[in-house]
Amino acid sequence: MPLINEFDVFSGLRREENGKIISEYNYTHTVVDTSGPKPKLVPLSTKYTFKVDMHVPKLGVMIVGLGGNNGSTVVASCIANKEKITWETKNGVEVANYYGSLTQASTVRVGQNERGEDVYVPMNRLLPMVDPNDIVWGGWDINSADMAEAMARAKVLDYDLQKKLKPKLQGMVPLPSVYEPDYIAQNQSDRADNLLQAKGKWDVVEELRKNIRDFKSSSGVDKVIVIWSANTERYSEVISGLNDTAEALLSSIKKNESEIAPSILFAVASILEGVSYINGSPQNTFVPGVIDLAEKNHVFIGGNDFKSGQTKLKSVLVDFLVGAGIKPVSIVSYNHLGNNDGKNLSQEEQFRSKEISKSSVIDDMVESNGILYGPNEHPDHVIIIKYVPAVGDSKRAMDEYVSKIFMGGTNTIALHNTCEDSLLAAPLIIDLVVLTELMERITYKTADMETFEHFHPVLSILSYLFKAPSVPHGVPVVNSLPRQRSAIENFLRICAGIPVESSLDLEHRTGKIVSNPLCLKN
Repeated sequence: MPLINEFDVFSGLRREENGKIISEYNYTHTVVDTSGPKPKLVPLSTKYTFKVDMHVPKLGVMIVGLGGNNGSTVVASCIANKEKITWETKNGVEVANYYGSLTQASTVRVGQNERGEDVYVPMNRLLPMVDPNDIVWGGWDINSADMAEAMARAKVLDYDLQKKLKPKLQGMVPLPSVYEPDYIAQNQSDRADNLLQAKGKWDVVEELRKNIRDFKSSSGVDKVIVIWSANTERYSEVISGLNDTAEALLSSIKKNESEIAPSILFAVASILEGVSYINGSPQNTFVPGVIDLAEKNHVFIGGNDFKSGQTKLKSVLVDFLVGAGIKPVSIVSYNHLGNNDGKNLSQEEQFRSKEISKSSVIDDMVESNGILYGPNEHPDHVIIIKYVPAVGDSKRAMDEYVSKIFMGGTNTIALHNTCEDSLLAAPLIIDLVVLTELMERITYKTADMETFEHFHPVLSILSYLFKAPSVPHGVPVVNSLPRQRSAIENFLRICAGIPVESSLDLEHRTGKIVSNPLCLKN
């Protein structure tokens, strides 16, 4: 299939003015009126105008947990790609790449050429996006190891590659971070030698804000995004008057209330600095007060919990089974891993956070089929995670899916998946910051709006990349991976002035081939 890297759009739905792409799109959806004796399906159409700033800024990314496996891997890998580093392995020479990144290594079908062949374009060519080679990295960690030492400790990248990267990572030291033993496993205490010193939690917020400002100034970047890739915390209690509103949350921080997790302090500091914040771990950082603060300050937040291996596969397989009219009745997911994430999750409270985020991934797909499932009926769904140091970052995932099929039959699918945990998660960090930065440059307007506005601060467009996607209040969560990817792809298409992909292909299915205007010219 032909791949193109550049294109012009000839459409009355797109124009360029003053460094902006302006596109128009008639969004059609269906409302179901169930108030009468017989439901009514009512198609509705709304005209949207989108504006995309074509200027790509210099981006700085600050990772909370910079010295962890994910942080050290993504930073080292971006340097390897930028420097076009090659290295020797037992299988031969390897070349740096961005495999596993939606934005950097996937393509989008944009149409057919004069020979009737499908034509594809790299996703990152649909609209102007940040090049990960140009990102400036920084951040915080509770451990003082520089990035070269952190990379070696992680044991993720090949040894020959590590040798070549070591001189480029030495001296890159994380900022002191926030450590509260009550929120992460006790077995993390031996790593905690790089701690932010402050009198109280509000002083922590102020220091984190200063860190962000200093990083932006010293690195010369135009904007900063903060992403949490640190240890999974236990769940925080949501308490009225403590963290249920922005005002209550800020007051509680100033009062040094104990039920304010470190991740919440990072989120609050980022929001108050006008910096987008992404939560890559499963804990409930986005308590109502954080969401309220983001909404009032018009700052993007996105989460929760990077979706990289076992759960991503689950969101595809369950979507397939339920969509095919097959009824999953039991899903048992076991995995063991030996990296520091696994070590932290070996404590019950931290595991519970992970269990919640992994368990919810099938909910909307099950609820979509009222033929298979009755009210409140749900498959048995069990999650097991064990810490096995010997396997390191090479996580083993085993799943069994038991389903009811035609005429009382039973179908069992058993899967074994060996996941290089951080090599799957690191590209997600790249996609999250690239897409979040792009969303900061996109505004929209409908006929009843006087001015262009940004999207809702809770970036549900990022759902493809998370196990437990955050969505605005009252909005249904979509976990189906194909639907999540389609949402990203079609949104980029309409902002570029290209029709959405329907897969109808009527020109082929009707038996009446529509003439290609390009052929007529020839």
